[in-house]
Amino acid sequence: MLFRSGSVAILGRPNAGKSTLMNYIVGQKVAIVSNKPQTTRRTLLGVANRPGAQIAFYDTPGIHEPHSKLGKVMVDFAVQTLPDADAALFVVDVSKPPTDEDKHIARLLKSFGFERVVVVLNKMDRLRPEYVQSNYDEYEELTKPAQMMMTSAITGENLDKVLDLLVPLLPESPPLFDDPDFYTSQTVRDMASELIREQVLHNTREEVPHGVAVQIEEWEEPQHGNTSEIIRISALIVVERESQKPILIGKKGQMLKKIGTAARVQIESLIGAHVFLELFVKVGEHWRDSSVRLKELGLSE
Repeated sequence: MLFRSGSVAILGRPNAGKSTLMNYIVGQKVAIVSNKPQTTRRTLLGVANRPGAQIAFYDTPGIHEPHSKLGKVMVDFAVQTLPDADAALFVVDVSKPPTDEDKHIARLLKSFGFERVVVVLNKMDRLRPEYVQSNYDEYEELTKPAQMMMTSAITGENLDKVLDLLVPLLPESPPLFDDPDFYTSQTVRDMASELIREQVLHNTREEVPHGVAVQIEEWEEPQHGNTSEIIRISALIVVERESQKPILIGKKGQMLKKIGTAARVQIESLIGAHVFLELFVKVGEHWRDSSVRLKELGLSE
């Protein structure tokens, strides 16, 4: 039986739905999601297996005009996936006409001579009927001769058809990963820190979300493999300004408790064990523009 496998770069502007799409296709929560732009900060691997094919998706940060060192690093992460990718998914928000960022990404793909592209016209559930034809035509003109498919990553509508378009673009090859249960290269600690950050994104507004990073400080496993004992995790939430600290902590610590409780449930589901989660908040002024701090937080090499 013919088998295909390869790597696929998922590109798009911030908040186009790239991470939601990958999570749905992979069938596991690989990337955190929120309604805040620039939620994804690093390139994340998610592996999907289907009859006759294995696809290694690389979910990339949204491509945007960077205004900090972190922003530049994020865009670099996205661009660096292209040279080694076998194909690309270009995810756009079809409920709106192409933006300048969409046009930049289209030019970027063409500058790499990238021809194996499937354009995912995401958020079709938000597309008003009177704009269906005009928006479709604009994206077709922007990305031709790429193949296109209307989808909703939230509901999964037409994502099977996206894979039907994508798989023939991959080379004939045995699986890249032999373990059928393998779905991401992230460590459990990395995923736990992201789950904490996800709850910060869900529970704070305005200037706070973009200025937050999370670092696992301690991870204490039960002794002698006793799975009935509690895993103790201590995490540091880093904010950029002193004014953000009381927002995260909240009145009498209620906001921090809310974030911690929700994150603990998610982490327990991830690792299948009881967790005691302790959160601390620290101010790291201008950390997004500090090369040293970005490296400490695992956000740059």
